[in-house]
Amino acid sequence: MIRQDPVGRVMHSVSRRGVAAWLICLLLSLFYVVLYLGQPWEQPAGPIQRVEAAIWPATAWLEGLSSVLFGWLRDRSGEPMASRWTLYGLLYTLAITLGGLWMWRKYGHNRYQVVRTAVVMTVQITLAFSIPLLLRFLSYPEYYLSYLWPLKIDALDPRNFDAFGPVLVGYGFVAALVAVPVLTILYGKRWYCSWVCGCGGLANTFGEPWRHLSDKSSRAWRVERVTVHATLVVAILCTALWLAAGPAPAGAAGSLADDARRWYGLIVVAVLSGVVGVALYPIAGTRVWCRYFCPMAALLGLIQKLGRFRVRVKKGMCISCGLCSEYCEMGIDVRAYAQEGRSFTRASCVGCGLCSEVCPRGVLQLDNGGAVASGGLSLRSFLARDYAGGD
Repeated sequence: MIRQDPVGRVMHSVSRRGVAAWLICLLLSLFYVVLYLGQPWEQPAGPIQRVEAAIWPATAWLEGLSSVLFGWLRDRSGEPMASRWTLYGLLYTLAITLGGLWMWRKYGHNRYQVVRTAVVMTVQITLAFSIPLLLRFLSYPEYYLSYLWPLKIDALDPRNFDAFGPVLVGYGFVAALVAVPVLTILYGKRWYCSWVCGCGGLANTFGEPWRHLSDKSSRAWRVERVTVHATLVVAILCTALWLAAGPAPAGAAGSLADDARRWYGLIVVAVLSGVVGVALYPIAGTRVWCRYFCPMAALLGLIQKLGRFRVRVKKGMCISCGLCSEYCEMGIDVRAYAQEGRSFTRASCVGCGLCSEVCPRGVLQLDNGGAVASGGLSLRSFLARDYAGGD
């Protein structure tokens, strides 16, 4: 009699769209709805406000839990720092850290994955959690240094300039207009999407069990091309509108700029990046937000097509096993390129390097067009070429 492994059955259900996967999807969806949408309106003026007021009791529970955990934490002026966003930042950081440790265990033989994951965890712990918390403690506005425009669209919103101050405002403009294009031309979008961004960091750590679920169909690719670039256009138009309107007071009656802020925050930030972007991991794969809606991914993808980055394919070695395509979280049919022996650059490729890792014959290699000694172990080597197997 064959004994069934209950742990194995549960993991199969989690990673293969079973009952457990749907349950996780439902719980994550409810969490993000409560996190983002609950607001304490006393006299709701419209349908959105009525929905927010109905959700608020559950959101208030998150606020209470945060007060229990962080009630001792106050800034220099004595104001409490506990909020649901402080709690969320802690949970997000724990998810990336614990998921990163699991990635180390799984891919510890691959130095590229080890270093990349270490950078992802370090950036989240410091730039996206500790430093913003420290800024709040010092009575400065929170600023997430690892989130850049157009992903962090309010970085270039004039309404925030006085609060941010000249240093952070300058950082936002220089990062968006100089660092982003230069680094993407040199290293492809992977420098951000797979090494720095918290959205990609969560996908490649906590979301690793679901990366193979991404839709690989040509129809999904056609939808992706429209939706992701449409979101980028909306982000650019909103930013232009806000810059033209200047630092108008929040909530100005009849303000088109303020309406744009409200709707962009609700649809793009709350629904698409939160509810859809993370909650659908167990059902649709880990990069739904990055692939279909992220304006930063769209911008970096356009620049990447003009830069040096590509996936290099060794000719005549592909055995058509399909593992590279199965494990591509961006839904790219990598096998088709490998079968043709054709190196390629795709706007959607985030350079995670897992296609190279799972290839049994070492056919694929991330490359920036430079010649790097295969035995070298340095940050330059990691950025210039993917190491499979640790050589």
